[in-house]
Amino acid sequence: MLGPSLVQAQGWSYKEAAKPYAGTSIRVLDEITPLQETMKQLVPLFEEETGIKVDYELLGHADVINKGQADLFSGRGYYDGIMLHGLQMGPLLAGKVLEPIDGFASDAKLANPALDASDFLQPAAGTLTQWGGKHYGYLTWNYNQIYWARKDLLEDPQEQAAFKARYGYDLAPAKTMDQLLDIAEFFTRKSGQTLAGKPLASDFYGIVMEGIPAGTTFTTLWENFLVNWGGGLYDAQGRPHFDSPENIAAMTFWAKLWKYAPPGQAEYSLVDVPTVMGNGIAAQSIAWSDFVLGIDKPGASALAGQFVYGGIPRNPAYQGARHAGGEPSLIAISKASKKKEATFLFLQWLVDKETQAELIAKGAGGVPIRSSVFGLPALQNPETASLYGAMKDTLEVLPAKPKLPKFFEIDTALAPIVQQVGLGRLTPEQAAKQGQAKLVSICGDKCTLDQ
Repeated sequence: MLGPSLVQAQGWSYKEAAKPYAGTSIRVLDEITPLQETMKQLVPLFEEETGIKVDYELLGHADVINKGQADLFSGRGYYDGIMLHGLQMGPLLAGKVLEPIDGFASDAKLANPALDASDFLQPAAGTLTQWGGKHYGYLTWNYNQIYWARKDLLEDPQEQAAFKARYGYDLAPAKTMDQLLDIAEFFTRKSGQTLAGKPLASDFYGIVMEGIPAGTTFTTLWENFLVNWGGGLYDAQGRPHFDSPENIAAMTFWAKLWKYAPPGQAEYSLVDVPTVMGNGIAAQSIAWSDFVLGIDKPGASALAGQFVYGGIPRNPAYQGARHAGGEPSLIAISKASKKKEATFLFLQWLVDKETQAELIAKGAGGVPIRSSVFGLPALQNPETASLYGAMKDTLEVLPAKPKLPKFFEIDTALAPIVQQVGLGRLTPEQAAKQGQAKLVSICGDKCTLDQ
């Protein structure tokens, strides 16, 4: 476990630890979401306590990846700390551009003895930050995907009666993939048909998902569907294995869901999905929970308070361990940084229990990175119990992405192929064959990174 003993570090404080670095300025690049926007309001507290100035720069998802990786691979060291999605770890570890934190974490002058690394949520923390016997930071952002549905529709007596008559079981939030498909089919209606006793002025859809190739469409398919059918990208030895029967079965199911989605789904990004749900034209979704926080609140959507949530529906036909999609992320220290110690102090402060409690309270919610966060008063509101119950269910089975040195090449190659399956332009069998050929051309005999 990281960290010095309590005996060595009695009386430790960020203020005392930072004295040698007071007046230092560090640059930290992070991603802009409601979570980071709230954290930015707290950063002055760290500056006031430590005397370390933090230039906390927030950019969009793609810009953080492109700008951050460019700085790391160039060795320029403009940024001292850079937010990294788990999917980036493979290429960056292969490039040896990240600074392990083990030396800092074993220094009693630098390491917070009360950090309590055992409180970080697993399996996300371990699978994200550890590699080759070293640690590269702390779990900082715990992006995760959940099931999201219209509570008002699922609880409507007329809809419940009609659903029971048609499918033979009670209408409720989907617990299984088969239920997800039934609900998608049931709620897909044409303009003029009735929904919850009222005629529709426009078409209504049973489900909405991300479909754009440049986003997280492929990884959502991979983590929530392929793996839950017993498939994936490669076998136990890391060899490309995209043309497996399990992947074909999973893509066949996934393509069925597209039949009940908006016609423009192929152009929907992870940002568009919550907008569609907030506008009230779809019954359910699989979406990123941090975007839900921006929709399901008074003033953000006319449907605020009318949603219900759950973990990723199970595939009862698969007896293996269940899986959920997400993107655990960290802020890592650049090997080129000349201010590593000051940056390490900031990284600890970001994930400190007190900082996390302030973040959750100030943002009236958030995405937990620690087990203890679920017990905070701000998360005990009955109105948010469903959302945080869904996050907890997801986070119990959510690892970070595998360390794939050529992740971006794989994603770029396979995303357009699987999109064609959703659009009905390729059969799952054709996509599996094409995808396997692409994987072999990219990975050769092995896709994974050796430790």
